[in-house]
Amino acid sequence: MSELSVLPVILAGGSGTRLWPLSRSLYPKQFLPLVDDSTLLQATISRMDGLEKHEIHSVDPIIICNEEHRFIVAEQCRQMHRSAEAIILEPVGRNTAPAITLAALKASENNNDPILLVLAADHLIGDLESFQQAIAEAAAFANEGELVTFGINADKPETGYGYIKQGESCSAQDREASGYIIDRFVEKPTEDVAREYVDSNEYLWNSGMFVFKASRYLAEIKKYRPDILDACQSAMNGAKADLDFTRLDAEAFASCPDDSVDYAVMEKTERAVVVPMSAGWSDLGSWSSLWEVQPKDEGGNVTHGDVVLHNAQDCYAYSEDRLISLLGTKNLVVVETKDAILVADKDEVQEVKSIVSKLKAQDREEWKLAREVYRPWGKYDSVDNGVRHQVKRITVNPGAKLSVQMHYHRAEHWIVVSGTAKVTVGDETLIVSENESTYIPVGVVHSLENPGSIPLELIEVQSGSYLGEDDIVRYEDKYGRS
Repeated sequence: MSELSVLPVILAGGSGTRLWPLSRSLYPKQFLPLVDDSTLLQATISRMDGLEKHEIHSVDPIIICNEEHRFIVAEQCRQMHRSAEAIILEPVGRNTAPAITLAALKASENNNDPILLVLAADHLIGDLESFQQAIAEAAAFANEGELVTFGINADKPETGYGYIKQGESCSAQDREASGYIIDRFVEKPTEDVAREYVDSNEYLWNSGMFVFKASRYLAEIKKYRPDILDACQSAMNGAKADLDFTRLDAEAFASCPDDSVDYAVMEKTERAVVVPMSAGWSDLGSWSSLWEVQPKDEGGNVTHGDVVLHNAQDCYAYSEDRLISLLGTKNLVVVETKDAILVADKDEVQEVKSIVSKLKAQDREEWKLAREVYRPWGKYDSVDNGVRHQVKRITVNPGAKLSVQMHYHRAEHWIVVSGTAKVTVGDETLIVSENESTYIPVGVVHSLENPGSIPLELIEVQSGSYLGEDDIVRYEDKYGRS
């Protein structure tokens, strides 16, 4: 049995609207630590560790993400002391078929033809050993030219997933790998139909994870959707390197059709194989799915943060900032963040996206931004807002620096809570320590840097006629922002 090498391709471009209010457009669920201390993206990257015992060698991943999330991805990789083969930035979302096409084109540079392991950044895997064994089997099929997907053994009539009907059994010659030729893909069914599927033992849940050679995938996308391949090729031809990122030709990629890899390739190809997998998989697509996969108390409740319960049953309570107390409740989801609270029947949580749609239609910020906003240099929390003032708690990572900038409409006071700040105001540079402060007048060029080895915490008080984030004129920025 020969060792095979796989190149993970991690799709990190989702919006995670069904996990609002914790998941927001500018900080969606794949970047959140929803199950343990690692974010879902970090857990996906770590899932490759130990593949060697299955005779599989894994290299640094290609990560596809939204351009607005680029610094979050880079920072979460840095926290893990991991690097990516490439971080490809999508200027607009165009679904999974174009995203995988971009990765296959990138992976094929310099006449390479790796086996691609395509994973979503927001899935949960409970049984790592079974997951890695399934990867080894799928890689054997992919090495023989098949396009492989993983089918999850269905243990209940789930209506939130698509299904795959198994056809004839098949095997790979290189190692003991068994799978099934795919008979057909099925859309999300009604509950009655889903129960028929589960009872028949002929159907698997569609996991949305794939394994195939880059060359095989590109040949199939060229055969069935040459328009997608042409647009992606143009976008890659016009791509530019920007720090750790590959920035696509935005106009070329915007012209790409929006389509899933299932529709574009997998439902059309004659080489589709499904490998069954039982690995404690969940796509964490709703608050009820998070409730299902986490440890529960004697009343069937899952809690996170500051939560007090009495006579509560089968509830999910998530507190980010304040005390949540539940009394005499059943089957509820209660999620509290610094700027929003969700209360929902657990059986209705698939409709949370409707709340997000209403917030968006009302032009409210809560669908997009949380009160705590992450930046490449750290984060800030908007503590208080008024007509002519705003108060923020700012955290600057060690060695990080905000852009050299100026504001036309606001002045700023900075009070250091902990750590040390290196502040430049006009032509003067000074060190501001704990319990010290400084003032930046309107129209003066300034910058803020953390020269220390611990996070810098400071309170910023803004005052002026306009306090929007777009009142920033950048003169210099180490992160390449305009």
